[in-house]
Amino acid sequence: MTGEEDSHGTEGAHGIARLHSGSMSAKGGRVWTVGALERALLERFPAEDAESWDRTGLLAGDASAGVRGVTVALDPTVEAVRQTAAAGANVLVTHHPAFLDPPAAFGPLETGVTGPGAVVYEAIHRGVALLNFHTALDVSEPAARMLPGMLGLGLESILDVTCPASGKGYGQVCSFGDAAPLTLRQLAARCLSLFGRPPRVWGDMDRTLDRVVTATGSGSDLLPLCADRGISCLVAGEVRYHAALDAAQAGVCIVELGHDVSELPLCAILAKEIESLGFGDGDIRILDQRSNWTVPEAIRR
Repeated sequence: MTGEEDSHGTEGAHGIARLHSGSMSAKGGRVWTVGALERALLERFPAEDAESWDRTGLLAGDASAGVRGVTVALDPTVEAVRQTAAAGANVLVTHHPAFLDPPAAFGPLETGVTGPGAVVYEAIHRGVALLNFHTALDVSEPAARMLPGMLGLGLESILDVTCPASGKGYGQVCSFGDAAPLTLRQLAARCLSLFGRPPRVWGDMDRTLDRVVTATGSGSDLLPLCADRGISCLVAGEVRYHAALDAAQAGVCIVELGHDVSELPLCAILAKEIESLGFGDGDIRILDQRSNWTVPEAIRR
């Protein structure tokens, strides 16, 4: 996890970080069901804020089951489900949904079924409910403040407002506030220091930046807006190659963090929202999914 262990807990067994939030008790002695937890989180991340193609809330599991413990992760994988069960929990809350289109087949990973079909099978087999809050979380206020705050930038506005009534949307337009502006090289170095992964950078490394847009996950669709509005740089999880090429030629610098790198801190937001409902120490754990890939510093024969 990027930053979660340092600010919200310590890494424990099963590749899990435990939140420290006091004794185990729900507010008012409330007994939580999976359905009640889903409804409470939907109040924070409403389904109507999500994209029409997205899936939000309970995707698999028994809404009437009592909550014995919760794990939080970026991705619902077979391993994440197994870690959840091994920790004695029965709810896995993730950012990404287990699937958008229904799987063609369901079955154990060991029998050759892969992807969402294996994840859903494993979840049902082990009695683990799958909840996710994807694009509804992406446009939420806590998510909008996450990357700007981590990078030391001042949030000014939302670039692409998709919910006019609330002002929510994608891309956070940021300034350096009273601090001295950074060059692209300095901003890239800050990202490397913060996330521990070398970003892919497009543009003149010595260019002094003015306004910066941050975005978790894919930022390709924001690039034309950045060019139209004179944004110096987009910091995002990833962008499509040709979209990045066109934007770079139009004068927009780009810092690609890695899709998962940019979104792993969202797990802390989900965990804190669950914690605020009254779940205590031992009830909520963040799964460590930082090691899916790496970039060798040097390759020698």
